[in-house]
Amino acid sequence: MDRFLPDGYTYVVFDLTDYPKFIYDNHTLKEIQSCRNVWFSGIREKYITIPSGRDSEMFIIYFQKGKAYPFVEMPMNELADYVVDGELVMSNEILNMRESLLECLTIRQKFIYAERYLKDTFSKKLIANPFVDYSVNSILQQPHQLAMNRLSEKVGYSQKHLIKIFKEHVGVTPKVFLRIIRFQKAIKEIEINRSANWTSIAFESGYYDQAHFINDFREFSGFTPGQFLKMKSDFTNYIAVG
Repeated sequence: MDRFLPDGYTYVVFDLTDYPKFIYDNHTLKEIQSCRNVWFSGIREKYITIPSGRDSEMFIIYFQKGKAYPFVEMPMNELADYVVDGELVMSNEILNMRESLLECLTIRQKFIYAERYLKDTFSKKLIANPFVDYSVNSILQQPHQLAMNRLSEKVGYSQKHLIKIFKEHVGVTPKVFLRIIRFQKAIKEIEINRSANWTSIAFESGYYDQAHFINDFREFSGFTPGQFLKMKSDFTNYIAVG
């Protein structure tokens, strides 16, 4: 089993096998949910425990940050921190892709099919909200120096209204999204440096001090940075826990 950490993305998972996959309780590691065929995984601010992926065959679409809204038939904040059966939230246009993916003989064919199909089917729906786009890009590009009040001033909305439309399109508030991006930047800094200079990593990742960095890291991963450094695998955001 692996602990999968919040990364700011949303996913559609096509299981190309006939047996269910499970989600496990983060503490007891007991099965708490089964998933079959197609499921949607909303943006997360909590870690989740999932199978390690051995003996699995899946095709996973992950959307650019803040870009999944046109593909789902409900506000993204209603799906945050949930893994949901695809039939409950996605159109047949997405669900029917599974059968076509099963017919593709190679991985390359699967990618070519999925890219062409999604472009052809959803091109007219891919109308970005410029205010949300600007907010997401600002957070991605400047996680170390961005203030929420300045962001709302830039887009010309009150903070309350910006929070509302951001949650609908992205799934979480701008502040929570910023914390996730800073956490991810910290993970990348740890992987690059492979060191325990936490003060430097905290600063480079946009935290005001080491205490905030450690608190956020523990909240998003369940581990201290030191524990993470010892346990990390070769796959970003996955930690073996069972």
